[in-house]
Amino acid sequence: MANGTVAERMLDLIEEVCDDEVIREERDIDLFKAGLLDSMAAIELLVGIESEFGVVIAPTAVEREEMNSVNKIIHQVEIRVQG
Repeated sequence: MANGTVAERMLDLIEEVCDDEVIREERDIDLFKAGLLDSMAAIELLVGIESEFGVVIAPTAVEREEMNSVNKIIHQVEIRVQG
């Protein structure tokens, strides 16, 4: 996953964690309400973000509403990667 833009790499990671390619087309749906992400998967996603980008996002650092859709997750990672 090392090649590509942050958004492309995040799409791959989120799809892997959610185990559903619908996230590529429905990028604004609430992943928790849609049943695509739960608390354990969210932790798996945060660990994946740290591994892929070297960016640590503590579960307490952001509100769930700030990371409940693909676009919001990508935004949170991009602002941290760009510093």
